[in-house]
Amino acid sequence: MRVAVVENMKNTPLGSLGIALAEANAELDIYQPYLDGRLPQSIFEHDALVVLGGEQDALDDANYPYLPALARLMQRFCEAGKAVMGICLGSQILARAYGAENHLGRQLEFGWKPVEKTEEGKADPLLSGLEADFITFEWHSDTFTLPQGACLLATSPLVRNQAFRLGRATYGTQFHFEASRAVVEGWTTGFEATIERMEPGWLQRHPDLAPVDGAAADASGLAIARNWVAMIEVATTKEPVAVGA
Repeated sequence: MRVAVVENMKNTPLGSLGIALAEANAELDIYQPYLDGRLPQSIFEHDALVVLGGEQDALDDANYPYLPALARLMQRFCEAGKAVMGICLGSQILARAYGAENHLGRQLEFGWKPVEKTEEGKADPLLSGLEADFITFEWHSDTFTLPQGACLLATSPLVRNQAFRLGRATYGTQFHFEASRAVVEGWTTGFEATIERMEPGWLQRHPDLAPVDGAAADASGLAIARNWVAMIEVATTKEPVAVGA
């Protein structure tokens, strides 16, 4: 199993998704286009595509000129029936790829928050094994309209479009299901000023929140990660048959 992982900024570990991919013995190819503009040149070299979050918005082509190409790449993977996972910014780029509207700075969500499955979400394999309401980690101020033809899987009181599916196994999650407690702990020491500005006092509450809400998010995040990895179909090639055999 070979998976392309696109990072849109530094300090965006795979967390729970990395655990699930390691369990599946996946080979990861990491791309950092925010540094060098490089993306996978073909959809045929990888069985799946992961696009992680970032500080930029999904329409910031002026500062991140690779974004249109990344949107097209996600669409091509989806249309080929390959598994795609867009997380936070990744979900917003996926929505853009399918003609949805990106709404910038509309609604801030930060920290461990409850998310609710829709009726479609209750039947979708991505959220299999989770409670109807589950805890996950949020960090965003942008959102998007639901792409035409997408199936809404999860919602929240503040932001309606929390998770959606397109095609066989292409998913966007506005929330950071990959953000385990270890990942969040790293963020608290790497983005102190940003967090304090977004959610004053949260850093002081973090030690009390992590053992309860963080533990619940770890469980839901790992379940989602394993469910998605199970959908990755590994391409097989037939050995060439010798002439006259």
